[in-house]
Amino acid sequence: MTLDTSIVFALLNRKDPDHQHIKKTLLTHKPPYLIPTGVLAEIAYLLEQRLGFHALDAFLNDLEAGVFRLEHDPVDLRRAHEIARQYQNLNLGLSDALVIACAERHGGLVMSLDRHFWVVAGEGKIQMVS
Repeated sequence: MTLDTSIVFALLNRKDPDHQHIKKTLLTHKPPYLIPTGVLAEIAYLLEQRLGFHALDAFLNDLEAGVFRLEHDPVDLRRAHEIARQYQNLNLGLSDALVIACAERHGGLVMSLDRHFWVVAGEGKIQMVS
């Protein structure tokens, strides 16, 4: 399953209203939990800026322990560019397009709190985990 920034952020933010639901959902799905390498800086920035260094530290510890797996394939950039262009009216941006490209290569499962992923899922390109 490929995770969007919103999922990682809510998972590490115990005050987030979706925290418990996300935690339970992840426990019911078998790893690996994929994070596209191109999304790493976005996640790190949000964690450190909004939750502080302790949240970033916890995330990096989880990465090092293998809780999350960084995923990179050169074809993802080309595919993400195509996706961003196709869905420019949704303002997906590169990070979300990379999540979709990664998911397409790994069975299509995506977990995100962002609603625009559901539009893409409605066209059969990915499957949302809720």
